[in-house]
Formats: sequence, C-alpha cells, structure tokens
Amino acid sequence: MWSVWRRSSGPRCMCSTRIPCGGCAAEFRTEFGTRYPNSRVAYASKAFVNPAIARIVAEEGLGLDVVSGGELAVARAADVPPDTIYFHGNNKTPEELEFALDYGIGQIVVDSFHELEVLDAIAGERGVRQDIMLRLSPGIDAHTHEKTTTGILDSKFGFSIETGDAAKAIRQAMSAANLDLVGIHFHLGSPIFELEPYELGVEVVLNYLTQFKEEGLRLEIFSPGGGFAIGYVRSEPPPQIAEYAESITKYTSRLCEELGFGTPLLVVEPGRSIVGRAGVALYTVGGIKDIPTVRKYVSLDGGMGDNIRPAIYGSEYEAVLASRMSAPPAEVVTLAGKYCESGDVLVKDITMPVVEPGDIIAIPSSGAYAPSMASNYNLNGRPAIVMAKDGDARLIRRRETYADMMMADVF
Repeated sequence: MWSVWRRSSGPRCMCSTRIPCGGCAAEFRTEFGTRYPNSRVAYASKAFVNPAIARIVAEEGLGLDVVSGGELAVARAADVPPDTIYFHGNNKTPEELEFALDYGIGQIVVDSFHELEVLDAIAGERGVRQDIMLRLSPGIDAHTHEKTTTGILDSKFGFSIETGDAAKAIRQAMSAANLDLVGIHFHLGSPIFELEPYELGVEVVLNYLTQFKEEGLRLEIFSPGGGFAIGYVRSEPPPQIAEYAESITKYTSRLCEELGFGTPLLVVEPGRSIVGRAGVALYTVGGIKDIPTVRKYVSLDGGMGDNIRPAIYGSEYEAVLASRMSAPPAEVVTLAGKYCESGDVLVKDITMPVVEPGDIIAIPSSGAYAPSMASNYNLNGRPAIVMAKDGDARLIRRRETYADMMMADVF
C-alpha cells in the first residue's frame, strides 16, 4: 500500500473532476484575504503533518494549528516560525505548555480552568507574559457526525456560554498576572457542509462578548475555527471555499463594526480542506471472496490501520481501478482491509470493473485524518508517502519496517 500526495503548482488544486474539489492553501488565502485583508489561514495539523508538510505550510505563508507536543515538535523541526503557531487542545500537559513557552509560540488557546492556572504559573516562573485565546462553546449544532461535533453544550471542548463558564474564564484570564487575553476562538465540528452554522456561531459569540468590553476585553484575534468540508463522494459536494469565505467574512465584518470591535485578526483553520483531496491511497488487491447473492469481498493490502474513518465514523469514499482506468464498470464489490476485524471495510458495495489479484485500487480524498489516525494494529507497518508535483515525485515518509515497530520496546 502507498499513499500519494499531489502538491498544487498554481492557485487551484490539481484534483480529478470526479469529485468536487475542497480547495488548497492559495485559494484559502485569496478568498479570505480579498474579503477581509486582516486575516490569517492556519493549517490544522491534526489532519496530517510531518516535517515535509510543515515546511510547505510555512512556504505557503500559512500559520499552524497544533494540538500536542508532538505536533509542536514537528513544527519546530521544520523551522515553522513560532509566532505563527496556535496551540489548541483540551488537556495540555504541563510539559507541553513548558515546551510551547520555551519555543515562544504565538498563542495558546486555553480550554480549561486548570490550564489557565497551570499556564499562568509556568509563565510566571519564566518571567514572561504569554498571549492566549480562550475557546468558547457557543451551543450550536453544526449538523455533522456526533463524534466530530464540538460546539454543542455536551462536549469536552471549550468554555460553555450557556453554563456561565465562558464568563468566568474571560474574567479569570483578564485578571491573570502572567497571561494576556488577546482573542476568542470557537470551533463547531467537522466536516461542515452548511454555511448557516458559521454565521450563527459568529453572531452568537460576538454578541456575547460585548458585555466584557467595559471590563477591558480586547478582541485582537477572532477565530471561528475550521471544519470546512471536502467532497468524498459524488453525491455530497461541499460549498466552495469562496462561499465559506463570503459567509464568514461578511458576518464578522458587519458585526465587528456594529459592536465596536474594529477589525480583529480573523483566523480560520482549514485542515481537511487543504490536504484531504491532495492524498490518494493506493492498494494492491489480494484475495477475493464471492458469496453468491450476498456480497463479493475484494481484500486489499491495507485497511483500518491506515484509514480508520470508515470503521469509526461510517465515512464513505469513492474508489477506482487505477491499473485499468478505461475498463468498464461490471460488478458490485466491497473493498475490505486485511485487519482482523469484521468491520475493516473501506468501501462497501461499489460498482467497479472486474477486479483481479494484483490490481491497484485508488481511493481519493485520503489525505486528511487517514494518515494522522493510522495505527500499527496487528503490527502492520504504516505505508510510505510520496509527494508528487509536475511529474516529479519524492518520498516524504518511508514505509515502516518490523524493526521500526519494535523500536520503543524494551527487551
């Protein structure tokens, strides 16, 4: 199994027309920047990051959103400018916060009262004043999968407006001796195929914040997060990047002017919508099991270990017979993985040409979360990743070996 990544050489993605395109870094910068000049696009590295990707993020002029010390370590190894980094996460450890302060990152997005206290103490020990943002939970349902909805009341993320925690956190942050509250963040979930949740989120949060202006709240940065969708299947096209940008910037500009917040830096955090369509997973066909009148299973040399999304989210994908693209559709098959789970199915009941052992199956839109959520289940190594651009290709992650998987074990 291989994963192939395509890097765009122009302002638009080099994507197949089979599925609507999700966008690329340049398109995000252009669409948001032309409508709201004081904006920044910060790549959500949880979608997938390694040193090669992090360097491209910096080259493209994007900021970087990290959620762990590991992602921050990748950013540092790739020489990502620390002032462009936003550190998210609902339970950052003291060690991660120390690492962040020592690297001098731009903003830490605080997500709990415990973190407020710990970060204030760490900053005090270092004699620094750390810029922070607070993550609020506006209580808005973005109509996405229940496991990836984050802006509702019943969520582990954010200070809830409804319960009063948001007000308490804002006042505690403004009074902290070693912290400087410079902005507010919220995130509704992912992927979001509608525009209305963003508009409602911006309206709810900005109106809520007006009560703290007289207490000294400075809204220098405002972030409605990310969650921008891509097309995984033909029947579910996402909004265009321009549509997301128009909706978010229009509401932010109008409300900030009406409410007297000026023009804060607007930070959006696309992840999936930048790398999702760039990644294509390639699998080799092995065993084929035909159960008459029931189902025909085509087993591949990968599966839930390299793409867990179908198993845990019920995510749907398209697939093509890459080794014989001109072959006509002929039968309905189910593309199954090689892992010891009955639920290890990548694509269920898809019409394809006649498939034979040794054929190559390509699954597009595999660039986001598939590689970052990959595991060594059954002690299978994770696949190699190749980046391609303008006919050239280079390896950006080699295939894992058996020795790699025992590297941390103590004999």
